[in-house]
Amino acid sequence: MRIYTRVVERGSLSAAARDLNLGQPTVSERIERLERHLGVRLLDRTTRSVRTTDAGSLFYERAKYALEAADEAQAVVSSIDGALRGTFRIAAPHGLGEVTLPPLLLKFQRLHPELAIDLTLNDRFVEPVVEGVDVSIRIGTISDGNFIARRIGAVRRMLLASPDYLARCPAPLSPRDLVAHPFIRIAGMAPDNRLRLTGPDGGVTEAPIRTTWRVNHWKPLLDALLAGAGIGALHTTVCAGDVTAGRLIPILPQYRLQPLDVHAIYPAAPHTLMKTKAFLDLVASHADELLDPGHLAPS
Repeated sequence: MRIYTRVVERGSLSAAARDLNLGQPTVSERIERLERHLGVRLLDRTTRSVRTTDAGSLFYERAKYALEAADEAQAVVSSIDGALRGTFRIAAPHGLGEVTLPPLLLKFQRLHPELAIDLTLNDRFVEPVVEGVDVSIRIGTISDGNFIARRIGAVRRMLLASPDYLARCPAPLSPRDLVAHPFIRIAGMAPDNRLRLTGPDGGVTEAPIRTTWRVNHWKPLLDALLAGAGIGALHTTVCAGDVTAGRLIPILPQYRLQPLDVHAIYPAAPHTLMKTKAFLDLVASHADELLDPGHLAPS
């Protein structure tokens, strides 16, 4: 059942095999054995993907409940002495997962030394049950789905430039001056080349920008800013050290970009797994360390 549900969630025998650390022939043989045992065809296979039959969809739904119940039963028994065991699987975006999340996960493992950590980093939104994780941390808007979303807090973003760049190009004095500067942005931010900034009076200003760099990862963006390539925006989670050290200077500090909500999402089930609950409790008590390192002044 575990192999079958993973194949359905990943939509591919090869992807499920990679997730489960099995060979694709093994996965295929187990699915065929399950179909012979049940006496029905569960999957329609093509060279590129698999799709559930009507019977396969019904079996998937029941199998998920059965597996969740089995996992919960095992967790209850194995942690009767108060220790959490097994593997805690978590997915997170690159910014948090590379900078501020690892110290929290290390603290979590020190509290529960018999629990192994499996961390996956990506910036896409995938339902945790499909991604095969206990918890997925996501930044930005959360769509509806078969999961529970718990808001952790929000991450702030700052407009920044290096002292070297500002020595060559005077800092903009108002949002409308931004268009005169090369702008470095993360993919998905301001796709129409207009920034929405909240001013000191609470009003929202639309500022045109001139994108010269667009990247899908925060590190090249940071490197470009440090190299004096222009003005850009970064989450405070990844730029706090450079701002504190003076390697990056806040631009238009009286204006701020809209903060982005951060949620921990986990599979909807009658009972939250104890390892998930323990992690969520730890996150709740250390949200500032995760989302606002350095406690920089609002941008």
